[in-house]
Amino acid sequence: MFDKFFRKGDAPSDSDTTSVVPRPEPVPVDPSGDTATVRRIVAKLDAMPPQQARLLASAAYILARAANADLDVSDVETAAMEDALQRTGGLDEATAVLVVEMAKLQAKTVGGTEDYVVTREFRSISTPDQRLNLARACFVIGAVNGSISAEESATANEIANELGLDDAQLASLRGEFTDQMSAVQQMRRISEPG
Repeated sequence: MFDKFFRKGDAPSDSDTTSVVPRPEPVPVDPSGDTATVRRIVAKLDAMPPQQARLLASAAYILARAANADLDVSDVETAAMEDALQRTGGLDEATAVLVVEMAKLQAKTVGGTEDYVVTREFRSISTPDQRLNLARACFVIGAVNGSISAEESATANEIANELGLDDAQLASLRGEFTDQMSAVQQMRRISEPG
C-alpha cells in the first residue's frame, strides 16, 4: 500500500487512478434566523454608553461567579440572574439571556483568574448603593434554591469584601439570609427533637 503512494518516477497504472469527487456547494445562511436576533441584541449593547455597558458586563460576571461557586449553575440561578439584569440593568429579556449566558461561560472558563479584576472594575465604576445591591444579589443567587451552601456563602463573602463592604454591612446582609444558610439549616435539623 505504501509503495503505491511513495513510488518514485513510476507512471500510475490503470488500477492506480482515482476519480475526483466534486466538493458540495456551501449551504447559504438564512440571515433572518437566530443570527439576526443576536445581531439586534449586540446592537443594543453597542448602543449603550460605554460606562453603562462596562457596569452591566461586570455585574453579570460577578453574579455568574456567585452562581458558579459550587461549580454548578442551576436553571433557577440562571433565571434569577436574568431577572436581576432586567430589573436593575434595564435590559429586555432576550438581551438579559444573552448577557447571562456570556457571563456564565466566562465565569466557568476564566473564573479565578478574572474574579478579583472584574470585581475591582465594578467597584471603581459603581456607587456604594450599587455595590451593596450587587452583594445582596449574590446572596439571593445562592439562596434561590432554598439553601446557601458553604461554597456559595464563602464566595458571596469574598465578593462583598472585594466590593469594599464593611463588616457591619456584610453582617447585615448575612443576617437577611440566615434561614437559607446550609450550616444554620443543618444545626436546626440536628437540634430538633427526634
